This record gives sequence, structure tokens and C-alpha cells, in this order.
Amino acid sequence: MPKESKRVGAALTCREHGKLRIGECGLTEGRARQYLRLARKAQPALKRDAPFAALSRTENGIQAGGVVGVLSIPGQTLEILPKIDGDDGAARAATIHMLAAALDIRIATGELAGLATQRSSLLDILVRLFADRLLAAVRRGLPRRYVGREEDLGLLRGRLDVKRQVTRLAARPDRVACRFDELSENTPLNRVLKAAVTRLAALALSNAGARSLAELAGRFEAVGDTRAPLREPVRLDRTNTAFHDLYRLARLFLKGDWQSATGGGAPGFALLFAMNVLFEQFIGRSLKRALAPGSVRLQPRGGHAINAENGEELFVLQPDAVVDLPGKTLVLDTKWKALSPDDPRSDVAPGDIYQMLAYRSGYGATGLILLYPWSRELGAEDGPLRRWTVAGTNCPLVVATIDVGRPERVRAALRKIAAPDAQASTPDGNAPPSPLARRLPGAARDHSSARPGSMTSIHSL
Repeated sequence: MPKESKRVGAALTCREHGKLRIGECGLTEGRARQYLRLARKAQPALKRDAPFAALSRTENGIQAGGVVGVLSIPGQTLEILPKIDGDDGAARAATIHMLAAALDIRIATGELAGLATQRSSLLDILVRLFADRLLAAVRRGLPRRYVGREEDLGLLRGRLDVKRQVTRLAARPDRVACRFDELSENTPLNRVLKAAVTRLAALALSNAGARSLAELAGRFEAVGDTRAPLREPVRLDRTNTAFHDLYRLARLFLKGDWQSATGGGAPGFALLFAMNVLFEQFIGRSLKRALAPGSVRLQPRGGHAINAENGEELFVLQPDAVVDLPGKTLVLDTKWKALSPDDPRSDVAPGDIYQMLAYRSGYGATGLILLYPWSRELGAEDGPLRRWTVAGTNCPLVVATIDVGRPERVRAALRKIAAPDAQASTPDGNAPPSPLARRLPGAARDHSSARPGSMTSIHSL
């Protein structure tokens, strides 16, 4: 069996850009065609983030594109994991951590430990995460709201509906037209959660996941069904705080439902994410949590490249992040590309450099950071890899890497890259309570003498 493909229970596993051959790991010609049809239907959801095909046909099978996620057809699931160092269990855990950061869903330390990331597929783990959390929440009671009702009763309840009383009930003196509010579990939020539970129960899951969903189905019996769960007028507030993350997960699952939009193809379920965008969102959210509140702007649109003769600002510049620290402004951009340890320029693309130079001009940056994924070939650990200086200036451009396979230390690594002189973080991994750490004495230095390509300190960033 090729190293790039594997079978886990009822799931096939391959890495990003990996291949699966017909006849291996239970992949048949018919199932390959089903996966391809499902991937084509899911492709529009990726929009501009993945101009490449999420899944394509090869001479002997199928090949994944630069995406991660799951494709589920009746009886089997294909999971696509990121192409990072580590075994499949570590890659699954890293994928879930990145998705949680991108979707703003909190995952407690050690929460994945009991979900058997080595033996369970990515879909199973996501479903178990959702089902276990939802069970814990609904065992304390489903969220309820007051719902307005109109009913004809023997005694007055609430307010009298005078118009209905003197018209429809004019000949029924024994009935009273009542209007009242009743505390009900049949709320938009609960209908969305029930729809997600119902949809997931139809997928090929492990016994543990199926049992949890069966128990949840019983607890939602009093909740009505909905034909359009993604259009339900859900209101998230302080009364249902425990269900905020669950609602976001439920919407994620429901968006992946292609059961009713197959256009003649086999029904299926797809959750696919462009890896370059997932990496960008994971780093952006982690950076905001790692540094002081208000110091990080994600996807800003304040800079531009050209001023027209009439003063109009043209060609908006939108880097992944701008970091505002005392006396300096850093522009950070992520690139989901493999670097080369043997190349003097680490195989950094010229286009990436030109883009950073434009960002420097548009945002008045005093430092630039290009961030790539780490691999073992690049050294013992992640962090700054190359430190260059923009020609004719003292502005440093740092090429750095992050090990997404160790999500528990990503925030600390980002602080080391973007703000090495910041104070130590708090025990929970968040930024310290002080607004911004003061710069260390003697931190500033002249960068004009820095040797291009040298591995020098970046304390001055």
C-alpha cells in the first residue's frame, strides 16, 4: 500500500496532492466516479480560494488538489489531510485545530486525546467532537424561548384577542380567544441543531459516533423539523452561550450536505477547504490571540499601490496581517508553499518578494515577514529561516516557518517571530494583560550591514 494512501475503518486517507489507485484500499471505479462528481459539485463553495480542482482523475485513479477535508459517499469516506510532517493522527489533530481557529471554535487542551485520532477518520472525529459537546449541553437542558401563540380556550390565558372574539367566536360564548407567550424548545437554534444531527446520522460513521447521534435524536423529538436550516433566524445571545460553538459546527456540517442537490449524481457529503486559505486564517487568528489586543489587523484594506493624477487611490493592497507595535509596523503574509533548504534563497518565489515590497510601500512598514509551513528538511525547529534587508533601506524582511503539526505552540512561535521582545505569555497561552511590552534596551540596530541570507537575530523587528 503506498505511503500516501491508507484505509482507516470505512474511510480512505490520502495527503494533500496525494494519489489513490483503483483497486487499493477499497477504492473501486464506481466509487472513484462518485467522489469526482461530489468534488465537482462542492468546488463552487471553494470559490476563488481554489482555482485548481479539489479532486481530479489520473490514469489509474484519483488525485487530491491543494485541499483538506472529507468527501463522503454511501458506504465510504475519503479524507484528505495536509501535507505536513508527522503521522496521520497528528495531521488530523492539526487539521481540526486549524479549522477551529478559522471558525472561531474553542478546543480545550487535551479535548482530542480521547477521540482516537490514529484510528478514527477526520469526519468521525469532527462528528464526535460535535456530538459529545452537544450531548453535554442538552443534558443540562435545551435552550428555550418564549413563542407567541393564539388559541381558543375555555378560560382566559394571556391577553384577549378582541377582534377574533367578536368575529370568529361570536357564536361560541364558551370559548375565549387568547394570545399568550409560551416557553418552547421549538426554536430556530434547536431546529438547526436537529437538522445537523439528522443529516450526520445518515453518514458512514463509527459505532461511537452513531450511538451519540442516536441519543441526540431522542432528545430533539419535541423540536420541529426545518426545510431550510441555513436560513433559520437564529439569535445568539447570553441566554444560549453554551450553544454558540455548536451552532457554528452545525452550520459547517449543513453546508457540506449535497444530499438534495446532486443533479442526478449520487448523494454525498463534502467538507473541503483550500489549504492556503486555511493556513492564512489559522495564522491570522492565532496571531491575534498571541499578541496584545488591538495590535493585529487581519486582511486590512487601508493601503494602495498607485495614486492617480486626480488623487484617486488605485490597486488596493490587502496583506494577511498588519501588526502595530510601539515604534514599528510589521506586514505579515502567509504562503502555503514548501521551501527548499538547499537553495540560497530557500526557493522563495520572486513574486512573493515583489508583493512584500508593495506592502511595505502601501503601509509604511518598518518590517516584513513572509511565513511558510515548516518541515524537517528546514532544520530542527521552526522560526526565522532567512533574514534579508530591503535594498537601499534598513527595513528587514524575515522569511520564517511555522510547524502547524504542533498547534499547541503556534502562538508562542508567532510571538518569537513577530514580537521577540514581548513579555512572556500567560499560562493559558494568550497575550499578557499589559497593553504592549516595552522594547528591550539596545534592541534597535543598523540593518544595512546585515549579510543577505544570513541567519541573524530579529530582535529589532
